[in-house]
Amino acid sequence: MSYYDSDARRASRGTGFPPSAGAQIDAGLRAHMQRVYGYMAGGLALTGITAYAAAASGFYQAIAATPLIWLVMLAPLGFVLALSFGIERMSAGTAMVLFWLYAAVMGLSLGSIFLVFTGESIAHVFFITAATYGVMSLYGYTTRSDLSRFGSFLMMGLIGIVIASLVNIFVGSSALQFAVSIIGVIVFVGLTAYDTQRIKEMYLESDSVDIAGKKAVLGALSLYLDFINLFMIFLQLFGQRRDN
Repeated sequence: MSYYDSDARRASRGTGFPPSAGAQIDAGLRAHMQRVYGYMAGGLALTGITAYAAAASGFYQAIAATPLIWLVMLAPLGFVLALSFGIERMSAGTAMVLFWLYAAVMGLSLGSIFLVFTGESIAHVFFITAATYGVMSLYGYTTRSDLSRFGSFLMMGLIGIVIASLVNIFVGSSALQFAVSIIGVIVFVGLTAYDTQRIKEMYLESDSVDIAGKKAVLGALSLYLDFINLFMIFLQLFGQRRDN
């Protein structure tokens, strides 16, 4: 069964089902979305705690001068690929363990932000991100507009950001970096609404416990990535760097 099949949920809102069926599905959908947001929030909390602990303990600084830093930086990508392409072959429990491991490793890779930016500005940017993210996710959940038509545009924008960022590693242009950041805000704000609606449409009341669990993990991963990327872009734009 495809994770993106929402025909059954849509059909239940038609006249062929009693009102109680729609109410039951709405309650199930709310529970599913609460589960997704709960996983996402837990992942963000684990990432933040790990990042702060890695910087405060000196562990990040210790590995930053060794080849291990490349493993730390690339490991999150490996977890994302494993979850995205291998989730159908694993149990919901395994997917959940991988998600928590991913959040912890991502935190380790982000330990540098506490060394580069002041704690006050990190907190300030976090609340800006949370407010922006919350508004757009709420829009994606409540809007009746079909946001799927923006999917291709957003993905092209994401690919463009990645390519431009790689080019700027060699060019070192502050103007290009600023342009990438502005476009990045637009893309990830859009992806927040788009992914929220997509996760909502993925829900099926008839899903087994295992499939529902894996959908929740995938949904949390998508929203987590949107939040982290938006936060990092805002930090580049508004974060206050340390003097030393």
